[in-house]
Amino acid sequence: MKNIHTPWAERSREDWLRWAAWQIGTVAAAATAVTIGLVLLLQQPVGITAVFCFCIAAGCSVAVQAMRRGVELFCEHLLHRPAPAWLREVLSLVLGTVIGYTIGNELAVLLTGIQNSGIFDVSLRRAVTMVFIAIVPGAAITLFFVGQSRIANAETQAQQAARIAAETQLRLLESQLEPHMLFNTLANLRVLIGMDPARAQAMLDQLIAFLRATLQASRSGSHPLSAEFARLSDYLALMQVRMGSRLRPAFQLPAELAGLEIPPLLLQPLVENAIKHGLEPHVEGGVLVVRAEMQGQVLLLQVQDSGAGLSATPDAAGTGFGLQQVRERLATRYGPSASLEVSPAPGGGTLCSIRIPQP
Repeated sequence: MKNIHTPWAERSREDWLRWAAWQIGTVAAAATAVTIGLVLLLQQPVGITAVFCFCIAAGCSVAVQAMRRGVELFCEHLLHRPAPAWLREVLSLVLGTVIGYTIGNELAVLLTGIQNSGIFDVSLRRAVTMVFIAIVPGAAITLFFVGQSRIANAETQAQQAARIAAETQLRLLESQLEPHMLFNTLANLRVLIGMDPARAQAMLDQLIAFLRATLQASRSGSHPLSAEFARLSDYLALMQVRMGSRLRPAFQLPAELAGLEIPPLLLQPLVENAIKHGLEPHVEGGVLVVRAEMQGQVLLLQVQDSGAGLSATPDAAGTGFGLQQVRERLATRYGPSASLEVSPAPGGGTLCSIRIPQP
């Protein structure tokens, strides 16, 4: 969310309203404090003093902001370098206070009809005193905003560092997934070579095409659900070369969900586990269903098999490499709002469900 420290060119209407509210509030606070001080110390009339203080404070605020922006533009467009923070603040504070005091004083004279000498109408000593009185609250306000700006910059840098760390962690997890998937696929191919060399050759051809598409997809941060389902279809076609009719895949992807973005290869470990622990140990094989649907504002992705079930699975708790890797990727990408659950499927087999809240 943008705030009062957002660069001028990037501010929305809400940012400008928030900035204006801050300026009005600080002007009112500074003018009230100076009014109270002058009334108590110099026994000046409250009404007239308040009018002069508020006009001068408003004039100084506008002039200081204008000078600050002017220094920034001068350095950016003429010197082609950012304005040094100390130079910008000192120039805007001193020159802005002198100009703002003069404008505010003249405005108060017009409003009250009472003549009051300006900075350029009095002796140098008194002019310095007048500027000093006006510059003290301005300096306090400037220091406050500088401190707030530094805090905001530190928060932004911390958020950027956290985002970079999360992206690095996500890349690390994805790099672990690729060799794991490749190892499992080559292990399946090795089994088939000894049983049926002709089918092994066909499987190898399918594997080359599958890996080319899959490894390209894994290099991107996200891709559409339609691409994820296409890669899974390629993978299951590859597995069907070895398992034949024992593997009966089915896909359920509504057209309106095809464009939703998810991390690449997110469902791949679930499909691999369904085959390895669910369908391969089952003599007659079974059905493997991959589906996507929306439940309110949550995207539900499911991989369900009709195989051996959790009781026959060594990793019945769902904590093996593949499932743990999926959980870590979800946590890194989406935080605690996303989840993976492993449960018995209705009618037998295993059901893996991923839930990802949508904006």
